[in-house]
Amino acid sequence: MPKLSAATLPLLAQQAQQAQQAHPAQPAPEGGSAAVPGYDRSTLTTGIVHFGMGGFHRAHQAMYLDRLMNQGKASDWAICGVGVLPQDEKMKRVMAEQDCLYTLLLKNPDGTREARVIGSVAQYLFAPDDPEAVIEKMASAEIRIVSLTVTEGGYNFHHVTGEFDATNPDVVLDLQPGAAPRTTFGLITEALARRRARGMTPFTVMSCDNIQGNGDVARKMFTAFATLKDPELGAWMQTAVLFPNSMVDRITPVTTEADRESIAAEFGIEDQWPVVCEPFEQWVLEDHFSLGRPPYEDAGVQLVKDVEPYELMKLRLLNASHQGLCYFGYLAGYRYAHQVAQDPLFARFLLDYMDKEGTPTLADLPGVDLPLYKRTLIERFSNEYVRDTLARLCAESSDRIPKWLLPVVRINLANDGDIFRSAGIVASWARYAEGTDESGEAIDVVDRLKEPLMAAAARQREDKLAFLANREVFGDLIDSERFVSAYLQTLDTLHTAGARAAVEQLLR
Repeated sequence: MPKLSAATLPLLAQQAQQAQQAHPAQPAPEGGSAAVPGYDRSTLTTGIVHFGMGGFHRAHQAMYLDRLMNQGKASDWAICGVGVLPQDEKMKRVMAEQDCLYTLLLKNPDGTREARVIGSVAQYLFAPDDPEAVIEKMASAEIRIVSLTVTEGGYNFHHVTGEFDATNPDVVLDLQPGAAPRTTFGLITEALARRRARGMTPFTVMSCDNIQGNGDVARKMFTAFATLKDPELGAWMQTAVLFPNSMVDRITPVTTEADRESIAAEFGIEDQWPVVCEPFEQWVLEDHFSLGRPPYEDAGVQLVKDVEPYELMKLRLLNASHQGLCYFGYLAGYRYAHQVAQDPLFARFLLDYMDKEGTPTLADLPGVDLPLYKRTLIERFSNEYVRDTLARLCAESSDRIPKWLLPVVRINLANDGDIFRSAGIVASWARYAEGTDESGEAIDVVDRLKEPLMAAAARQREDKLAFLANREVFGDLIDSERFVSAYLQTLDTLHTAGARAAVEQLLR
């Protein structure tokens, strides 16, 4: 069995060609073959540096570029991936051994699977090894976009005030005179400073994270860091550097050993770090770039002047609904999103939340069929072949809930709207944070605020508002009598009768 690399691509291409000849009517390679890049990767030049080469980026932005390259376009927009965190060293090793190639596996709802080797990543740099190489790469004329998928926590903002956290230990070190940059902020800011000093046009910083106004947040955080470093540089970045907003969507669960084994067995590829995803894809992007961009529209990207209505639709319907199913489902004994979404009780609850609480907070969306979008979400969540874990959806809730669900709560409170279901979701998170499900099985809570959240949850059977009292996460919601009443009603039911009974109560 060939190990995935540039040397084995011809063999994989031959397998794909033979499969296509055997099944000419098939729209995608099947029967043990994977599509491979139909372009000469040796002719690619980099135009994008990307921070955060996780599964989502490789199933989304890198995939769109691969699609363009297969159309004979964007050969000067290949990606140079960058790892900043210690755990990125594994990606560095895999990218080196596989010549930056990886397999993207689509898992369709009918059980069929489509595999494609993605070739749009041309280089990978591990910043701790050589921060200077990363900085000079971005400072070079060929780089016109620096993109980010660093998760909500990677932007280093306070989750109540929204301001840059200058007390972060790594940021403090990066701000020391003469320090070798170790954070994304330090690396990108230094590269921009060098381009400015050399009289070069700055690259565009393109955030692709699930944050409302992700480009605006990126601008605020990066210019805040730069201002602390050099006020004049910060002022220049504020006006000279473009930060387009975007909305991205594709469910991309964590790759498992079973995924590696199935790709080897079914497609004959030994891939150390493939990516699996659902067939659905969406990318809405503001068309604001200082040095041009790939022809994204030719790959299915929607270029718009204002992305906000689309991102709010996604954040408050898809992302908030993920939180609506994950804690209740986990407590009830489920471990995968499809198990919860296929349960009629939970599916009814999710649609009820979307219809009665999420949708009323959205502006008009001309051309968008919202009822169809919401039904499609339930269908996507129900895709049993994606096997999206509840543990993934439950992780880092202190980053997610304040950005996805609590804005719905605050808008509906202000407009005398319904908040019963949203309050119930917050209560389900509080119960989940106690660290055991209803059968007594331990829960591995993954959160940057794990210790204070679990400590508060451990007290809440005696002090019922202990969890909600965390103003860093919840702000002033504890001061809202209406919200507190709804929250306590669900929390009490979770403690006395369990998750299913709590969801049934929320549907009354």
